[in-house]
Amino acid sequence: MIEISRSAYAQMIGAALDAYPYEACGLIAGPPAPDGGAGDRAPTYYPCANVAESARVYTIDPKDHLRAEIDAEDRNWEINGVVHSHTHSEPYPSPTDVAAAPDPSWHYVIISLKREAPEARSYHIVDGVIAEEPIAIV
Repeated sequence: MIEISRSAYAQMIGAALDAYPYEACGLIAGPPAPDGGAGDRAPTYYPCANVAESARVYTIDPKDHLRAEIDAEDRNWEINGVVHSHTHSEPYPSPTDVAAAPDPSWHYVIISLKREAPEARSYHIVDGVIAEEPIAIV
């Protein structure tokens, strides 16, 4: 399970709506897990520019990624996931999403704008295997 703060969740949904018709993207961060893996809490969302400017793919601006890394390190946190939107499809990882998944310990949060209300789901992607996990808004 991933715990996302109410504030970070609202920012993620807002970013997805603001970026439409393009995909939005960003990073989430929180305290590291005791075992050294990615943590399961995401109190912070870092919106990032989608330099692909596309409705089908996203590419996080490297400058935004660096800014997020520096801020997270200053808090003794780590980047523990990536967020992006799907403008017209289900909130499920596409083959492109799976191929681009950089870290098996990360949480991959997808916000779908397919329906009237945005819908968010989170996954772990390990060696091409997709496993959905619950999201708790805290």
